[in-house]
Amino acid sequence: MAHTASEMTWLKTLLGELRFCEDAPMCMYCNNQGVIYIASNLVIHEGAKHIEVDCHFVCDAVAHKLISTLFAPSSEEVADMFTKPVTLEYFSYLCNKLDMIDIYAPV
Repeated sequence: MAHTASEMTWLKTLLGELRFCEDAPMCMYCNNQGVIYIASNLVIHEGAKHIEVDCHFVCDAVAHKLISTLFAPSSEEVADMFTKPVTLEYFSYLCNKLDMIDIYAPV
């Protein structure tokens, strides 16, 4: 999440310099509710000491309203079609979600 937050912050700065300003925070989707809670909570708990620098960076980005963290259920993860065995129906659903088309299908 820290790498993605860094890229999103850079992109928002670039768009601001090009005068494509948007004051709303950029949405970052994550399928781990624990991570979302830690990122949106400004108090770092004892059990989360090992993620200090990355967590502080993401917490600062959320606190400054540069990004907002939203939950995305695992069933909506489009990368699953590339990394896991999925059924044909689920594969078709993910292909449609990515706007993929069959170039060999008859017109």
